[in-house]
Amino acid sequence: KKKKNTTGDKQTELKRYFGARAVLGDQRPRQRQRQFHRSTWMTIPKDTWPRFSRPGISMTLLESRDGLQYFTFEHSRDYQQIQFKFLDSVESMDPNNIVALLQMNPYHIDSLLQLSDVCRIQEDQEMARDLIERALYSFECAFHPVCSLTSGTSRLDYLRPENRAFYLAVYKHMMFLERRGCPRTALEYCRLILSLDPDSDPLCMLLLIDFLSLRSREYNFLLRLYQDWEVHRNLSQLPNFAFSVALSHFHLSQEDQTESEERERLKHKADLLLQDALIMFPGVLMPLLDLCTVQPDAAVSSHDFFGPRSQQSPALAELVSLYVGRTHTLWREGGVLLWLEECVREVLRRVDAKDPLVEDCQNKRKQRYQSAPLNIHRHVILSEIKEATSTLPLEVTTQSVMGFDPLPPLDSVRPGVASSLLTLRLVFCGYYLMKLPVEDL
Repeated sequence: KKKKNTTGDKQTELKRYFGARAVLGDQRPRQRQRQFHRSTWMTIPKDTWPRFSRPGISMTLLESRDGLQYFTFEHSRDYQQIQFKFLDSVESMDPNNIVALLQMNPYHIDSLLQLSDVCRIQEDQEMARDLIERALYSFECAFHPVCSLTSGTSRLDYLRPENRAFYLAVYKHMMFLERRGCPRTALEYCRLILSLDPDSDPLCMLLLIDFLSLRSREYNFLLRLYQDWEVHRNLSQLPNFAFSVALSHFHLSQEDQTESEERERLKHKADLLLQDALIMFPGVLMPLLDLCTVQPDAAVSSHDFFGPRSQQSPALAELVSLYVGRTHTLWREGGVLLWLEECVREVLRRVDAKDPLVEDCQNKRKQRYQSAPLNIHRHVILSEIKEATSTLPLEVTTQSVMGFDPLPPLDSVRPGVASSLLTLRLVFCGYYLMKLPVEDL
């Protein structure tokens, strides 16, 4: 299958929104001698980067089974020694040591990821993005010849410590794309991460893929995903899918090219889905209206159903806060709030009429959502959505969080040099808020 170049997709998407001059302005030919770079799929190497030499990362094909290929990254002995120096630099709490390490080893992955986070916090977005792209380039140069990121058949086990940095690098690159106004390209990277380990979904991309689908107006893709995965993954039990699938039906019903009869069917379906979502997850409404700066009318604010009665378990509150914090801007769009208001009124009517679905959903909320798995906590930490991070349980907030390996799995594969990362204790805020000179990297 021919590879699709997402770097080209990103440039095309930016040009469509901002024009070629704005996008290509930082790509004017420079006076320095051009380097030779191999062709890559995820990033375009820059002449401003340090000369590339293989840093000691390779990829091995572990096995092929049932049409799938299982790969893993491996570190050479020299690269493992650099890892030890990186850990020493982090333990020193002096970020200048990491700068010095990166100047000597400009394609060391964990150093690139760590400094990218610091640059982003210091609002140097261009440098932060550049460091992530450099890490992705280093990874892609190490790919196994038969590894295909577009086939959907390549697997990468998150339990192996050497593989996690690739997940994180792709995730951070995806979020930069979304913030730059390239949601369609970001969606492709989201699908890539999900395809690497769809059963475990270690970064919980199912909590994000609906948002990127809506942002890029890929409504039919989202509905196909929901239909294909609902049977074995119970996506309807995730607040984000319950509301986003309803919102997709609504947007499809508003498209001009849709025939009137089909529009009516889609709108009716959207109404029912949104009502069911509100009945199953009543805790979404009030914080959603608050972030949309909408004052609910008295009939809604005084009703018990959307008040204290809608209290939810901490695990469900984490999912709800994540969804509302991430997607509230999508509910501000024209016509959407009016549709939401209509459905809220119908929900209250059904509640007052003792609709049996109301009690059924209440029982489900009590029985389910007892605790959130580690991948959800990991996703919330990476999201940096304050509404969600404030709901993390004490067992997460009281432990040190490592930016280069947040909440590592407890059942990591094989002890070794790379997995010694798991024993390091890093004070998250104390490290990341240190000022860091990043010039000349």
